[in-house]
Amino acid sequence: MTETTKQLPAPVEPTQARKPRLWPIWLVTVIALILVIALAFWNWQQWHTQKAGLQAIQDLRADTAQLEDLYGSRGGEQNLRLQALESKLSEQRELIATQQRQIDHNARALLEAGNRTRTDWLLAEAEYLLRVGNQRLMIEKDIRGALSALESADEVLAESDDIGVYPVRQQLAKEILSLRSIQGVDRTGLYLKLEAAIASINELTDQALVHDQAPGFDMTENPAAPEDGSNRFVRGWNRFLATLKEVVVVRRMDEPVKPLLSPDQSAWARLNLQLMLEEAEMAVLRGNQPLYERALNKARTTVSEWYDATNPAIRGLSDTLSDLADKNVDPDLPDISESLNLLKERLAGRLGADSEPSASANGGSDS
Repeated sequence: MTETTKQLPAPVEPTQARKPRLWPIWLVTVIALILVIALAFWNWQQWHTQKAGLQAIQDLRADTAQLEDLYGSRGGEQNLRLQALESKLSEQRELIATQQRQIDHNARALLEAGNRTRTDWLLAEAEYLLRVGNQRLMIEKDIRGALSALESADEVLAESDDIGVYPVRQQLAKEILSLRSIQGVDRTGLYLKLEAAIASINELTDQALVHDQAPGFDMTENPAAPEDGSNRFVRGWNRFLATLKEVVVVRRMDEPVKPLLSPDQSAWARLNLQLMLEEAEMAVLRGNQPLYERALNKARTTVSEWYDATNPAIRGLSDTLSDLADKNVDPDLPDISESLNLLKERLAGRLGADSEPSASANGGSDS
C-alpha cells in the first residue's frame, strides 16, 4: 500500500480563476475621447479661422469695390471737368474770333466812313427817312407821318449834289402826290367821338326807352286852374277820366306795338349798345372798314328799335352815329416803296464806283 501510494501522482490543488484587468481599456477609451475632443476643438478652430478668413476676403472685396467706385467717380468727375474746360475754351475761342471779325468789320467801316463824302451821308439819311415812311404807311397806316417822312427825304435829296438821284426824286414826287390825294383818317377824333357816345349811353335812364303810351287828350288835372265853382265840373270830369284811364287802356292797332322793357332788359340794352360801340372803336384802331360799318349799323338799329326817338339825348346819339357811319377808316393806300428801291440801287452803284478805284489803286501798288 505504501509503495502503491508512493507511485501515485501527487494531488493537484485547484487554482482560483483570476479576474481580467479593465484599466487598460479605460485608459485607451479616455485617451481616445481626449483625442476626439482635441480633434473636434481643432476642427472648430480651423472652421472659425476659415470663416474669419472668408469674412476678411469679403471685406477686402467690398473695400476694393468702394475704392474702384471712388476712383471711377473721381475719374468721371475729372472727365466732366475736362469736357467743361474744353467747351469753355471753345466758347472763348469763338468769342475771340467773333470779336476779331467785329473789329475787322468796324475797321473796314471806319475806313469806308473816312472815304465817304457829304453826299453819301445825305443819301443814307434819305434812305432812313424813306424806310420810316414805308413803315408808317404799311404797318401803322399813318398817312400824315408817311407824307412827312417822304417830304423830309425829298428835302435831304435836294441838298445833295448827286445827279443820280433824279429818278429817285421823280418817283418820290409821284408818291407824295398820291399820299396828298388820300383823305386822311382822324383815328383819334373818331375814337374820342365813340368814347363820348359810350359815355352818353351810360347816362341814359329808363325814360329814354320806348313806352307804349296811348295817344289822346291830356287827362291830368291842371294845378294852375282856378278853384272856383265854374271849374268844378271840369275837375270832376278830369278825375273821372283819370279813373277810367286806370281801368281801360286804349291802344292804336294801326301802329306796331313796342313792348315795355324791364329794368334788367334796360341795363342789357345799354350794355349791348356799349359793346357795339367798343367794337367800332377796335375797328377804328385796326383800320377794319367792314367791322366798323357792321358795328355802327347794329348800334343804329338798336337805338331806333329800343329807344324813344323823341328823347333829345337819343336824337343826339342817333345823329352822332349817323355821322360816324359815313367815315372811311381804311382808305386804299398807295405803294411808296419804289423810291426806296431806286435809292438803294443808287447807293449800291456809288459804293461799287468807290470800290473800283480803290481796288485798282491797290493793284497798282502791288505791281
